[in-house]
Amino acid sequence: MARKYFGTDGIRGLTNAGAMTAEMAMKVGMAAGRHFLRGQHRHRVVIGKDTRLSGYMLESALQAGFTSVGMDVTLVGPMPTPAVAMLTKSMRADMGVMISASHNPFFDNGIKLFGPDGYKLSDEDELAIEAAIDGEVALAPAGEIGRAKRIDDARGRYIHFAKSTFPNDLRLDGMKVVVDCANGAAYQVAPEALWELGADLVQIGVQPNGLNINDKIGSTHPEALSAAVTEHRADIGIALDGDADRLIVVDEKGRVIDGDQLMATIAAGWARAGRLAGGGLVATVMSNLGLERHLKAQGLGLIRTAVGDRHVLEAMRRRGYNVGGEQSGHIILSDYATTGDGLVAALQVLAEICRAGAPASEVLRRFEPLPQLLKNVRFSGGKPLETEAVKAVIADAEAELAGRGRLVIRPSGTEPVIRVMAEGDDPAQVEQVVDRICDAVRAAV
Repeated sequence: MARKYFGTDGIRGLTNAGAMTAEMAMKVGMAAGRHFLRGQHRHRVVIGKDTRLSGYMLESALQAGFTSVGMDVTLVGPMPTPAVAMLTKSMRADMGVMISASHNPFFDNGIKLFGPDGYKLSDEDELAIEAAIDGEVALAPAGEIGRAKRIDDARGRYIHFAKSTFPNDLRLDGMKVVVDCANGAAYQVAPEALWELGADLVQIGVQPNGLNINDKIGSTHPEALSAAVTEHRADIGIALDGDADRLIVVDEKGRVIDGDQLMATIAAGWARAGRLAGGGLVATVMSNLGLERHLKAQGLGLIRTAVGDRHVLEAMRRRGYNVGGEQSGHIILSDYATTGDGLVAALQVLAEICRAGAPASEVLRRFEPLPQLLKNVRFSGGKPLETEAVKAVIADAEAELAGRGRLVIRPSGTEPVIRVMAEGDDPAQVEQVVDRICDAVRAAV
């Protein structure tokens, strides 16, 4: 069944347009609240947000929707997405909501929903809520309307949780860390947790004004972090995105280290400690072939999924893995969290550096990535990948790269483009292969 509102990560769009209006947010609250009214107890939803200006509007609208169907609301204010998932479960709430568009600019926003177990909703739950949004939702009698309460200690609860994931026998004393919070949801909790663990901190991206979230800063713009690490002669730089479920690291030389290297580092440490479940990790089709070869050399496996942390998590749960993620920095450590958690992942990376007693550049660069090239071809309609001419070019490219590289071609899930990615030992060959396929797709459209 086709989805009308939910995408790969909740409902997302341009604020005050389409699905991101106050009216729609209220309808989402009504529909989701009614869907999770199960049993005779007082029902409760935890609502968090990032620092976007529109968060105030959507928070109020969601609050109105939930209370109108008889669900109590607990407001926790600006908090990372993984913190909302954690609090939903620990507070025994019936569901959780995060108001965020993750790494998007301020003018976008989104609504992410979690079930009582802290996991993102199933397809069945999302489809049921979608149907209710467009239908009639029964309102609560006047005496059973929900109440709303804002709690002040949510930040401390999450900081305590995050710190508990860092080994008790280690401290960050003497380590200079630049932390970039993207002017987003973690602008308070991440610096406080790192400082309490002993880090000598330099903070950037910690002055949100409602409009500057992810603006040339954070994990999608690591240039600012690289410059700060170099300027302050720091040992490492940590960049989160707007809702802090993503992590990118910069080593002491100012060089960016992506999610593939970070997953390899964490997996190696956990394997050494005998705690790596599944005998490897889960990543998407976009992770570098160098990661796969590196893991194989260590006796570890790699399971690949479709793009999206949701697919990664599903595979992890189904196959019993506890480390997974994406090259972009979504890293899921299921021993601790039900979704990607940039701060918790960063603490695991820092623990590996502490134990090694070596610079970040030596500890975190686990393998040499193969040359990888990604190009997008925009199209206005049709199914160009299903034409015989394009299929023939792709088949030839796959045969050419066999044993020496890899090819991934897919339509984007968020915009009308075909993404063509190739990687291999020969960069010239990779570029030629990608260009041939892009030319064929353009001819087909």
